[in-house]
Amino acid sequence: MSTLVLGAGLIGSLTAQALAARGEAVILADVREGPGPTHVQRAVCDVTDRSALSSLIEQHRVSAIVHTAALLSTAIRQDPLKGIAVNIMGTANVLECAREHKLRRVVLASSTTVTYTGFGSHAAQPIAEDLPLRLISERPASIYAACKLSGEHLGHLYHDLYGVDAVSLRYAAVLGDLGHVTSVPGRLLQTLVRAARDGRPVHLDDPFLLWGGREEFVDARDCARANVSALDAQAPVQRVYHIADGQWHTLGDFVAAVQRIHPTLQATWPQHLRTGFAGFAHQRPAPSDVRKAQQELQFACIYSLHDCIAHWGNT
Repeated sequence: MSTLVLGAGLIGSLTAQALAARGEAVILADVREGPGPTHVQRAVCDVTDRSALSSLIEQHRVSAIVHTAALLSTAIRQDPLKGIAVNIMGTANVLECAREHKLRRVVLASSTTVTYTGFGSHAAQPIAEDLPLRLISERPASIYAACKLSGEHLGHLYHDLYGVDAVSLRYAAVLGDLGHVTSVPGRLLQTLVRAARDGRPVHLDDPFLLWGGREEFVDARDCARANVSALDAQAPVQRVYHIADGQWHTLGDFVAAVQRIHPTLQATWPQHLRTGFAGFAHQRPAPSDVRKAQQELQFACIYSLHDCIAHWGNT
């Protein structure tokens, strides 16, 4: 039996590597060909093609799936229908194949952005996964967030209606490899590191790279560890979990962490920012509550923001 990891981006590749390191048979599938980590078999598969996905599961005797394949917000803004097809129908195909083949478990990569629209009415206390959201006024503020929330709901429904063992992980803002940056926090780190290496000052004025108040981040390596923990969890009752370290940081904290490894960095940005992270309307009122992940997944992050930037900011 083998584990199928869908999506050969950074988190998917790190997850496949972690599974292979403990002796598991792993298939890493992506819509494009490419190399994989050591002892990991690569395959080409488009998650929007359910027949091809089903065949891949049969061919490799797959017993569990980690589904990280997705289009992020920038790509979705350029082609919203493709984003919806990949992020919603792709997830539906994964869940339907899990039902058809009676897989042991499916882990779905979700996002903390599904909670952002509720920040304006949330009290200053740790944010639980089951936070209240008004269906209209606090609807998702991006197609990406809407897709991720839909994926969570589909996971719940496939569990409730068909017994599919689906678990969703809401990653905080992910930081990782600067070589192929598509995420907002990755773009910010790349911008600061490049300025430092070029020896030039930088003024941050892109509203998507700014935030008022504080925001939480997670190392891509911790996301991979969380995926493995979710595969192993004995009793994931809640089925949706925050993947974060329980800490939150100002933009100044973020810049200071980069300056620790690049002391010559000079960065300025507008003061008195009113928006939240990545241009969302509301600032985060509190960090995410990570107790359920600790209790039910036996998972806790091990990399702080400083650890994360020290590692990825030097790559």
